[in-house]
Amino acid sequence: MKSDVFFIKNVSKESILKAFKALNKELTGNVALKIHTGEKGNQNFLRPEYYEDILDYTNAKIVECNTAYSGERNTTEKHRNLLKEHGWVGKYNVDIMDADGDEIIPIKNGNLLNENYVGTHLKNYDSMLIVSHFKGHPMGGFGGALKQLSIGCASSRGKANIHSAKRTLDQYELWDKHIAPQEDFLRAMAESAGSIVDYFKGNMAFVNVMANMSVDCDCCAVAEDPCMKDIGVLASLDPVALDKACLDLVYNSKDAGRNHLVERIESRNGTHIIDYAVALGYGSKEYNLIEVD
Repeated sequence: MKSDVFFIKNVSKESILKAFKALNKELTGNVALKIHTGEKGNQNFLRPEYYEDILDYTNAKIVECNTAYSGERNTTEKHRNLLKEHGWVGKYNVDIMDADGDEIIPIKNGNLLNENYVGTHLKNYDSMLIVSHFKGHPMGGFGGALKQLSIGCASSRGKANIHSAKRTLDQYELWDKHIAPQEDFLRAMAESAGSIVDYFKGNMAFVNVMANMSVDCDCCAVAEDPCMKDIGVLASLDPVALDKACLDLVYNSKDAGRNHLVERIESRNGTHIIDYAVALGYGSKEYNLIEVD
């Protein structure tokens, strides 16, 4: 069965809310809004003003997690300082979900991982809206909804678990000794993403913002400038179909920078995460692209 993906051809805070409304999905209880608040030095992350309307409408709380690489977000203290610097604190209340440690949630049918490490605060939320900045990624090839579900929702130890495909939980050992082979990393991402989908039992929605599309992620302190013009905002209840639709818009683009982004995706075998997520059963590559005025 094809999944519906709604598409708006401009990028604004109003478009993010309109795309979400097109889903006709009520997120109940305490709602978490998972976004990427940007590494120190990164120029491409979506600024706080993009989230004003969606936060007012959903009454959600922004959630983040600590990282597993050296930078300004790998401890709670540094992370909170950077949130202030980037303008989040004062405008919004951001919950660092692993500030008080982490806990394990199971991964069903995992071939590489059987457990995912998430922040203890995850249990405080009844539903989750993931708004992802769609762009390239230095390791995964691209970052969208699946990346936010996996690495984005994992605690610092969980990120090490995914990047190493269960070889270590220690962020300080990870990069020198335990980085997983590329296919294992992509599969670990897909498996951990599926565990978050299972955890919320359908109480989720996904929005991808195709703007500031660099080959690099918002986690990069030194990132390339965007190589493509903005494409728009897409939304779906299916994270796999949503990412596939974004990839197709990139691949079908006549933009002069299209080849640079495609090279990044293909050099990392990035689309493998889509195929493996489909095999795991929590999404489809088939979709109806519905344009919203």
